[in-house]
Amino acid sequence: MTKNELNALRHVAAGMVLFHNGLWGGPAGYRWAGGDGASAGQVPQWESEILNLLECRGLITISPTLGARDMPVVVTPAARRQLSSPDLPVAA
Repeated sequence: MTKNELNALRHVAAGMVLFHNGLWGGPAGYRWAGGDGASAGQVPQWESEILNLLECRGLITISPTLGARDMPVVVTPAARRQLSSPDLPVAA
């Protein structure tokens, strides 16, 4: 896991990332979560690409919600195990 992948995973674990489904208010994509849980701006493209990769690897998932609200992005049990591992392999 690269340093950027680990940082993105930590952002998700901290509850800092939402997914906007694009049904209203702009295109679909990852958004930062503000202190109140509402969208607080778009995640940069490079980190969005990393988040897509983490989702494909089964380390994060988008929690479904009713309606057109922004959905929380959460870590999976596999990611929790990796984050709690004292010898987490991190590539440069």
